[in-house]
Amino acid sequence: MQIGLFFGSFNPVHAGHLILANYMAEYTPLEEVWMVVSPHNPLKDKASLLHQQKRLNLVDVAIEPYSAIRSSNIEFTLPLPSYTVNTLAHLKEKYPQHTFSLIMGQDNLATLHKWKNYEVILQHHKIYVYPRHGVEAGPLDEHPAIILTEAPIIEISSTFLRQAIKEGKEVRYFFPPGVWEELEASGYYR
Repeated sequence: MQIGLFFGSFNPVHAGHLILANYMAEYTPLEEVWMVVSPHNPLKDKASLLHQQKRLNLVDVAIEPYSAIRSSNIEFTLPLPSYTVNTLAHLKEKYPQHTFSLIMGQDNLATLHKWKNYEVILQHHKIYVYPRHGVEAGPLDEHPAIILTEAPIIEISSTFLRQAIKEGKEVRYFFPPGVWEELEASGYYR
């Protein structure tokens, strides 16, 4: 099975994440998209990061009605910081019957050359890239492993939504209904 790995902190998961995951599952050769919840990105502020299990639970609520999208907590058990190349090796060992590709934004592709063992990733995995406003074409755009998609450009960020929730703004329509209900009931990000 062709699996697309969509990594993120999903802090919190929102409609933009689901639009991109859905696009990749429906408009590319990927048969499933696994939303891989990252424990803690060393480049992000840990203070604003909801506990990993709570973020995973919100992803599960968000994707519940859609069988082509799954959640993954694979990185919860791997050494920190989690490097994508290590996660891919672990997944290949655990699920040898699957072929894994990455899903990332064009902004991340622009910095891929800084990732640990990025050459190994490009040698063994395809990367499905969704567009981002204001990102220029980079040196890796022409690499044979890179597949530039015509996914919708999503301008919603979890940072914006966390701040809006903290300020008491009405942002329910940025979330799947079950996720919004959980956010309201739990008081997360208030």
